[in-house]
Amino acid sequence: MPVFTYEAVDSKGKKIKAEIEAASTQDAINKVHTMGYFPTNVKEKGAGGAGARGPVAKKKGGALFLGGVSFKQLTTFTQQLSILQDAGLPIVRSLKILEGQMKPCLLKNIIGQVAEDVESGSSLSEALSKHPKAFDKLYVNMVKAGEAGGVLDTILQRLATFMEKAQKLKAKVIGASIYPSAVVGVAVLIVSAIMVFVIPSFEKVFTDLGKTLPMLTDILLRISRIVARFWYMIPMIPAVIYVATVLIAKNKAGRLFLDKFKLHMPFFGFIIKKSTISRFCRTLGTLITSGVPILEALSIVKNAVGNDVIAGAVQMVHDSIREGESIAEPLAQTKVFDDMVINMIDVGEETGELDKMLIKIADNFDDEVDVAVGALMSILEPALIIGMGGTIGTIVIALFLPLIDLIKSMS
Repeated sequence: MPVFTYEAVDSKGKKIKAEIEAASTQDAINKVHTMGYFPTNVKEKGAGGAGARGPVAKKKGGALFLGGVSFKQLTTFTQQLSILQDAGLPIVRSLKILEGQMKPCLLKNIIGQVAEDVESGSSLSEALSKHPKAFDKLYVNMVKAGEAGGVLDTILQRLATFMEKAQKLKAKVIGASIYPSAVVGVAVLIVSAIMVFVIPSFEKVFTDLGKTLPMLTDILLRISRIVARFWYMIPMIPAVIYVATVLIAKNKAGRLFLDKFKLHMPFFGFIIKKSTISRFCRTLGTLITSGVPILEALSIVKNAVGNDVIAGAVQMVHDSIREGESIAEPLAQTKVFDDMVINMIDVGEETGELDKMLIKIADNFDDEVDVAVGALMSILEPALIIGMGGTIGTIVIALFLPLIDLIKSMS
């Protein structure tokens, strides 16, 4: 029977290196598992190359992965890590278990490196901080607070819940914009096709008639000529708008203008405003609950809120608290937060339950976003259908007006 050498860790994270007889690599891995160890590398003795690795092969190099770590992947990882920590498994073993069950991706590679760093003596927060593209300051600071308080499993569960709710809220806002964007896109394609292929045929008929055309028909023909001549510019319009938005956003004043516009834009402004305030309240409340100092929590929230108007308000709050003042007053000065939010935060400060009050505000605003998205969809759907029908109807009327005049003259 073949002999395999294996490297493993026990339940306390201690490294073990030994040999075992087995029929195959998988059989060897199973036998190591039955011994109560977690294999990190298993290979046949005397075989060339690196050999076969166990389900949690140790990373020796940085593999190249295109793309980044998705928010959904990170949320799932956090949920699973919190469960393993709550079960009492050592952090290194937990990380290697999660690494082993992941499909090849950037996060799998990162977790392997984090496990190696923790195994070498680093704290989990220190190991995570080396990968800022996957784990932001919010994530790292909450883990750090959990380590300091000895409640890492609780903090990870709280962080997973926070990320899950943030993901759902983001999906709702994006979902609300997909339907109208799709309908408008289809409408533009249909109208453009009519302008380019259908109306020129009618124009030839009208020219042969030699009569003066009604104003509506004349305007339609002029628009048709422009569209037929510059049709290739239609797909460029969204690209130009996107590039212009990116260029404006690079400037601080331009970014502030865009963020103000987002909060006050028709239809979507209410949803964006509520979701942004919800993100602010939930992030700050979660950090305070986790034991992160208030000034440090505000600095993290400022970078995580995703809107310069709200970020400016957070900076004012930060400066106010540093000078020994309250949170509610600078928030009221921004005129972005509702009176209810200001009053609830004020009450939270007075009662010493600011973290709970912030979470309540976030939950309430999430419910309002749910209702607003439903109401917006119920309004937009008929409005878009009416708009599209009105456009097609106008085109039809403009094309038939000369024919009606012709029939009248003949009779």
